[in-house]
Amino acid sequence: MKANFLDLHAAADFLGPGAVEVPRYQSEITDIVRRRGAFGLRIKQVPATGHPSQFFEQTAIASPSAAQAFVDPRAIVPTTQAPTRVERSVPLKALVSQINYSLFDTEVGMQQSQFAYLQAKDLADAVTGLMRTHDVALWNGNDTSLTASTTSQYFGAIGQIEAGGNTTTVAAGASIVDGLKSTIAQMVSASSYEVRPTAIYANPVLLDLIDREMKAEFNVVLSTSQITGGITVKMLSTQAGDLPLIPEWTLPYTGTGGAGSVLPAYIISEDMIEYHWLTDPNPRVFKLGLPNSLLTESVVVKFGGVVVKGANYAHYEVKVNR
Repeated sequence: MKANFLDLHAAADFLGPGAVEVPRYQSEITDIVRRRGAFGLRIKQVPATGHPSQFFEQTAIASPSAAQAFVDPRAIVPTTQAPTRVERSVPLKALVSQINYSLFDTEVGMQQSQFAYLQAKDLADAVTGLMRTHDVALWNGNDTSLTASTTSQYFGAIGQIEAGGNTTTVAAGASIVDGLKSTIAQMVSASSYEVRPTAIYANPVLLDLIDREMKAEFNVVLSTSQITGGITVKMLSTQAGDLPLIPEWTLPYTGTGGAGSVLPAYIISEDMIEYHWLTDPNPRVFKLGLPNSLLTESVVVKFGGVVVKGANYAHYEVKVNR
């Protein structure tokens, strides 16, 4: 047996003849706190070339016009052509988080043995919490340029797509599905680029409106498919094939989903979006100690930046007015 000091008057729930009731808790902590978004798990992860991370984008091939290409076969006079390439870059940003462990509190927890896993859980949650902020910023980061940073955040995918100019609107009362499908058809039919969107991202509120529209107008229930992380989503048949309708809680919208609301959807070519990481694609944990306070400091660090390649042709923002 192991003896322990216990203040019964302070800790007891009930004292009576033959009964001393003290508070006890379940060893598991109820936790369904939202963590990662799907977007950050599906885009490409590539090592950065430096700071900034640089690459070239080809915007045109050597393609003569009909007047230049077709000539008199007995008097061939070719016109010199050259491909068009543009230098691009993405600045790297730093994300950091910290959690401290008190020696006293840690040892009390170990001796109680009730929440022995808590230190490991809190450290894992600190890492995941940093990645949650990362996932939100992948879409909503408030920087405004890839060449001259204006803030310490990412230049979010929403901002990059909007800067590319590919934005359209579905008017209030118009079909959401028709608006999405016609926009995708225009993207696929582009003569200059071979665009093949791979997914449609939207807030779950907008995806619910799409479901209701399909049921009301066509009495159709969309088919489902499994994507990253075992998530099952609805599929929309388009000219680019069946595209997953991916619910993304990080995407903002105005209103409540009813009249007067503006709900954006993003038609994405995921292979054209990259996260350029430095040293490691995952957050790194550095363990520090301060002898004078006997605290253990765990600092979580991540370096990188997101770039939407082909922002003006490979992706589209569709704003749904309601």
